[in-house]
Parts: sequence; structure tokens; C-alpha cells
Amino acid sequence: MEPDYLELLELQTLIREGIEEILPGPVRVRAEIASLQRRTNGHCYLELCESGPRGPVAKVRAVIWRSAWESVAGKFSSETGENLREGLSLVFEVTVNYSELYGLTLVIGGIDVGLTLGEAELARRRTLEKLEEEGLMDLQKELALPDIPYDIAVISAPDAAGYGDFRRHLLENEYGFAFNVHLYEATMQGENAPASIRDAMSRILLEEQAPDAVFILRGGGSALDLACFDDYELAAAIARYPIPVYTAIGHDRDVHVADLVACGSVKTPTALADLLIDAVAAEDERIGAYVSRLRIAFGNKISSVEAACQRMLHRTALAFSAKISLDDARLATLQARIASADPRTILSRGYALVADGKGALIKSASAVSVGDSISVRYSDGTLNCRVNGKV
Repeated sequence: MEPDYLELLELQTLIREGIEEILPGPVRVRAEIASLQRRTNGHCYLELCESGPRGPVAKVRAVIWRSAWESVAGKFSSETGENLREGLSLVFEVTVNYSELYGLTLVIGGIDVGLTLGEAELARRRTLEKLEEEGLMDLQKELALPDIPYDIAVISAPDAAGYGDFRRHLLENEYGFAFNVHLYEATMQGENAPASIRDAMSRILLEEQAPDAVFILRGGGSALDLACFDDYELAAAIARYPIPVYTAIGHDRDVHVADLVACGSVKTPTALADLLIDAVAAEDERIGAYVSRLRIAFGNKISSVEAACQRMLHRTALAFSAKISLDDARLATLQARIASADPRTILSRGYALVADGKGALIKSASAVSVGDSISVRYSDGTLNCRVNGKV
């Protein structure tokens, strides 16, 4: 009787032959890198997986042989700026290898970089269209920095080089302008970054005193590293934010959805620092111009008042001089009248004053009787007489 079972090698051989018949050449497989180990021999061993709503639904071993490492991983890194790592979901070009001894292994011969980046760009465009439909693209543009920004909230990783550059450039500015910078830590790359940044934005709104602006800082990175800044939820949160949000994300070539919905965006953290410094410098210059104009205006006003005072003094002096001259003339006339009425002046003309014995002036002959003593005063002396008779 023939046995009613297969030897394990027979089963494994049948499986291998069946796989080779069904999949005789390379196939394209979408999967996530669950684990990755580069060995000292140059080979790279991976575990690929696919997850469903309740967790993993498929797993398989994979390998990139040393001979293919540069053409696979090197090309991926040069075109995306990203190294192969756990968590990436990619489309792999694989050959299905089944060994009777080691089981199923996918030999990776390439990665569809264009598809990976293309899907990210498609998602980005869908996000922009949704934001446009909801009227969120220009909400932040209605806000602006105050004329003299001082309190700045920064969302960044605390050890990020870009944040350090921003602080040094801002706080050591050549003008000596003072700024108050407060860091709100957040994850700045990967799938957790959007939620972490939104959480930092929420914490800022809990502060008793709202800052003048919120700066989101992230230095350069790969396209996949920075893809989180195309996230719809993050972009919508920025658009609806009641405080001006400015971004400095990635390199010159990078423009993210977060940049487009923000109040303003620049390419480097130091450029954001320059934005603040320039704003304060411009206001300082305006204030300086106002001070100069006020100084000139006050100088002109003082000169005008001084000239008016001089004119008033001159007119007052002339008026007083005329008044004094008039009073002098009146005084001279009065003095002349007084002098002309002086008895001594009359006596000098040959007239005489006659007084009785008591010194009372005699104005009429009828007031004198014969025998009365009288005095007759001339300009040069007085005669004492007695009346001997009246005519």
C-alpha cells in the first residue's frame, strides 16, 4: 500500500514548485517594514507586514542581499532623502523564494520610489482641495504680527539644531532688541507629529497671556520625514488658530500645506528670527523718525514763540516809551503851570503881598483901617508898615 501522507520534504517541494509555477518572476508587493536588521555580512533582513483594523493580518520574511543593497537602499535614500526604516509602507519589487529548509522569503530587488512619492503628492493635493472648499486657506492671512512683537511661542523639538539657531540669531541680534521666547515641545516627524504639534498649539491657548505669534520650526529632512506637514488635521488647526502662525519647515525646495495655510512662512529658522528683528527695527526707525519730527516741530514752535515774545516785548517797550514821553510832556506842562502860579514868580514881576498883623492876606483896602499894622512882602524882602491914612 502507498502511504497516505507526504514526507515534509515532499510537501515543501510541492509548495516550492507550485510557487515557482504561479510566480515565476518578480512581483510588486505593497507592505510595511515591521523590522529591519543590517548584518555585518552586508545582507539586510526584514520582516514585512500588513495591518488591518485589529492588527497585523499578514507577515513575511524578506531580504536585501549585499549585492543589491546599494541599488535598492542607496537609490531609495538618494531619491527620497530617507533611509529605509521600520514603519515605512512601500511598494517592493520582489522575487518569491521558497526553500524546503528555510520556508518563504521575499528577495527584494527594488522599491517603487515614484509610486511612494506620487501617492504622497496625490494626498497633498486632496488636502489642499479640501481646505479650499472649506474656506480655510486664507483665514490666517487676516492676522498679522503686532508692530513690536515680543512674546513668541515656538513649537519644536528641544534638541533641534534649527531651534538653537533661531534662539541664538534672535536673542543675540545686533540691535540689542529683547524678545521673550517660550518653547512648546512636540514630535516634529513621523505619523505622530501632527497630533503632537496640535497638542502643543492647544497648550499655548491655555496660557493666561497669549503670545504675539506661534512659530513652528523644523529643519531639513527627507520627503517622508516632512510629509506630516501635509496632514489635513494639522493644516486645518493652523488655519483656524486665533494667533498668527509662522512656519519654517524643511529646505528651499519644500513647500508644505502647513506653509500655505499659515499666516506666513520662510525657509529657515534664522529667517524667522530675521522676520521678528526686521519688524522691531522698522518700528524703531518709525519711532525715531517721529522723535526727530517732534524735535524739529518743537524747535520751530519754540523759535516762533520766542520771536513772538520778542515782538511783544518790543511793542511793549515802544508803548511804555511813548507813554513815558507823554507823561513827561504833561508833567512839564504841569510844572510850568505850577511855576507860573508860584507867588515868588509873581513877586519877581514887581507885585507885592500885603498881610495884616496876624499874617492874613489883605485883598482889599476896605479891610484895613487907619492905624493898622501891615506887612508888605516883595520878592527881595518884607516891609512892616502902619496905615496912616486911606484914600
